[in-house]
Amino acid sequence: MRATGFTHVSVSARDLEESIRFYEDFFGMEEVPSPDFSGPVRWLRVGDLQLHLFLDDGPAPARHHFALDVDDFEAAYKKAQEMGVQVASGNYSTVRELPGGEAQMYINDPAGNLVEINGRDAAALDPAVIGETRKIGGPSDARLYMKPERGGGT
Repeated sequence: MRATGFTHVSVSARDLEESIRFYEDFFGMEEVPSPDFSGPVRWLRVGDLQLHLFLDDGPAPARHHFALDVDDFEAAYKKAQEMGVQVASGNYSTVRELPGGEAQMYINDPAGNLVEINGRDAAALDPAVIGETRKIGGPSDARLYMKPERGGGT
């Protein structure tokens, strides 16, 4: 037995309505029906996957995060600036270029969850829009986007 992929990610929300609005407005996610669990939960469609939000008063973990691929990294960057949600200081505050050429930035959702935003081609970004990117070292085959496996395994 082996895992074949992800179905969803679950994160906490202090206010479910506010978090639903944020993910719908920022990322264009669509709410989908969710089961009646023991506590309040809401589900959102992200492509073929889901983001699950559950009600929780506690603080979001400091470095835990999930990552979303976007079809327009510059538009996401501009929206993050307009909404004031890009991480403002520290290690997660810069736009990064990964060794495989991908672009990456971090924002916080209304509950304080860290959300990584990824784009496939950092070289295509306009420096007049994004500013300076921080190049992350490592081997060029350290790629964020992986090609599908062939052969199906054991």
